[in-house]
Amino acid sequence: MMNQLSVALKPRPCTIACASPSSTFTSFCIPLFPSNDTRPSTSPQNTGTAESTISFEPPGKGEKRTPLEMTHLEGNSWLWEVAGLQILVDPVLVGNLDFGIPFLYDAAKKSKLMKEYNLDDLPPLDCILITQGYDDHCHKRTLQALVKRFSDVRVIASPNAKSIISDIGYTNIVYLEPSESTMLGNIKIRATAGPVLGPPWQRPENGYFLEVREPDFVLYYEPHCVFEQAKLDHEHADVIVTPVVKQVLPGYTLVSGQDDAVQLAKILQPKFIVVLKNGDLESQGVLSWIVVEKGTVQSFKSLLYKSLPDVEVLEPEPGVPLQVPI
Repeated sequence: MMNQLSVALKPRPCTIACASPSSTFTSFCIPLFPSNDTRPSTSPQNTGTAESTISFEPPGKGEKRTPLEMTHLEGNSWLWEVAGLQILVDPVLVGNLDFGIPFLYDAAKKSKLMKEYNLDDLPPLDCILITQGYDDHCHKRTLQALVKRFSDVRVIASPNAKSIISDIGYTNIVYLEPSESTMLGNIKIRATAGPVLGPPWQRPENGYFLEVREPDFVLYYEPHCVFEQAKLDHEHADVIVTPVVKQVLPGYTLVSGQDDAVQLAKILQPKFIVVLKNGDLESQGVLSWIVVEKGTVQSFKSLLYKSLPDVEVLEPEPGVPLQVPI
């Protein structure tokens, strides 16, 4: 029935460098089950319509802002403010994440802040950025709700997401193959090859370089810590967003991290690594019990320090904007 299971890991807490490791749960990226489940969620936590009882506001006018602010929305979901542009990444904000198989896997937001987060808390968006074509990155229920508010927003996605996105109603969509690029304001967004989550002949999913001008810096993001070294050897990034804790099934790595994340840093030579704990959700079901984590954030920091002692490791707290001092 299932030829392959592929999981995507997920981040949390906001502290610089020497934060203690934290426990994680797991979320799954299952190629056999496309994200076309439109059933209403049984969870009341993030329907996109209920009023939030807490306020999600940017820092006050007196606070110093940086050109890169990153808010982790749990799972693979982010809200980035990059050089003044608002970019929503892999949003899962309406209902639970279940890949259409809730009896096997069903995940909800974990932190109190994110349980109360809804679409009303989003700012006007400049872009929705999609890395993969599966439910934990390209969540159809969320995208259907977002199009009612942001139908003209620029959507940049992997071609693997085309079957999900194309009939929702967005009018400004760009699909990028690895090595292709497009401009968003003064940001060049360039796709890179991520994991192949199906048969070997399938198109890989996407990672992205965001190359910013004025001020000049480069952000690299790929949510499985999967990369082709030969294609990155001459690249550089000031900020890397990546999982650092491995998640594995017996004999199969679902999400890389640890030494692979260190190797990625050696190649790209960043100033900052923003930790992606994309498995930190409230999950239940058989599939959530059989994934094993290898390593911790602290063990990754120890490995990284041996090779790149000057790189700062940042751990964002869900729902709380993290100012990256780029």
